[in-house]
Amino acid sequence: MSNVTRSIVVFGAYLALSGLMLVLIPDALLPLLGLPAPADGWVRVVGLLTLILAMYFLYSARHNDLHFQRATLIARVMFFTGITAFVLLDWAPPLLLAFGLVDLAGAAWTWLALRAEGHLRETA
Repeated sequence: MSNVTRSIVVFGAYLALSGLMLVLIPDALLPLLGLPAPADGWVRVVGLLTLILAMYFLYSARHNDLHFQRATLIARVMFFTGITAFVLLDWAPPLLLAFGLVDLAGAAWTWLALRAEGHLRETA
């Protein structure tokens, strides 16, 4: 398994675990993040979407889809930027930055692996 693929698999597993926790035990997870326990089902919808994203990551790793894997770099940096903005605007507790930092670290790992394997400049 290449380092690029490994980075995508690890991130996909992280997304799957996060999604499962949001679907199955949001009442236990959210208070740990400084958020109130959900009064409705919105957080489970977010968990389901997170599980779907995990499937995309794992599928792309299985099929070595470098186009998708390069696209995740932009998406994960966008997520980090969005979470940072939410915290700075006082829309979210600072502990949520941990999720943004995990995305940023995962993007850095994937970027470094893509660069080392010579896959950053390919467009076809």
